[in-house]
Amino acid sequence: MRRVALLLPILACLPWTASAEVSGAVVNRTTGQPQVGATVTLYKFGQGGMEPVASAMTDAAGAFSIPQDAGGQGPSMVRVEIDNVTYNHMMPPGTPTTGITFDVYNASKRQPAEVKVSKHMILFQPGTGQMTVSETYLVENTGKTTWSDPAAGTLPLYLPASAAGKLEITATAPDGMPVPAPSAKTARTDTYAARFEIKPGETRFDLSYSVPYTEGEAYSGRVVTKDVNTYLVAPKGVTLEAKGVQDLGAEPRTQAHIYGLNATVYSVKLNGAVDAAAAAPPAADSSAAQESGPQIETIKPRIYSQWGWILGFALGILTLGFALLYRAQGNA
Repeated sequence: MRRVALLLPILACLPWTASAEVSGAVVNRTTGQPQVGATVTLYKFGQGGMEPVASAMTDAAGAFSIPQDAGGQGPSMVRVEIDNVTYNHMMPPGTPTTGITFDVYNASKRQPAEVKVSKHMILFQPGTGQMTVSETYLVENTGKTTWSDPAAGTLPLYLPASAAGKLEITATAPDGMPVPAPSAKTARTDTYAARFEIKPGETRFDLSYSVPYTEGEAYSGRVVTKDVNTYLVAPKGVTLEAKGVQDLGAEPRTQAHIYGLNATVYSVKLNGAVDAAAAAPPAADSSAAQESGPQIETIKPRIYSQWGWILGFALGILTLGFALLYRAQGNA
């Protein structure tokens, strides 16, 4: 008995590995009511990716409880599917697993009026005989309904005929991490549509394609979305000439030059080429990717290699936008 008494304080200091639970409530923000009868599934990240562990159904109050091994290693996630759209809640190690409020939304095949492209960035990266065009769309959904149309798609995307139909897309949902997104050709000329749902919050689309390039010759393109803000971007070492654009200056970190576009068509003349070493993101700049959660490395489209560039442009454009707003208010 004395030995048992001596061991009790030591056991109290060890990690608790008895069964615990993942619990909370699912709330449908479209209706404002608890989501009754929804299946909540707990996933663990293993060698094969996301592996389901256990499931539970929500009760009349939208509440759920799933037993789990509190001593399990690595991050976990709970998932709910509503109207064929999945919603995820990540639980990195050390974060609470009880009292979770899980927000879900009804889905509609019709585009809600609250969905808009708040920012659209078009980056030109010319090389020897070929140019990579990378585009980033920040899509805001300020409503309470998810836009999901698996057949017709959601976000329309321009793809020139010279790209030969080769298009790579990744999408990042408000509750997710970058994943490859499928697309389909539409009836409109040189127009595709991303088949990815747009949930309330901000969804990010990154796409990349290649076209033939001859230095100094005009390259024309179109904007097929109704953008609030559209930007053309030329990386350091590349000059861009175009009519009807507003010169916003250089982004401080990458020295890329940014131009505001207020039209749905553009024609640019580019001179120079992107240095291969400069185009690659710095090796030490990996913390941002790590903070976003576990990375899926089974499929890594080329757009991932430009993540550092595009992130820099996005931050630079926001900085320039605030500067222009400040000047406008000062002159008022």
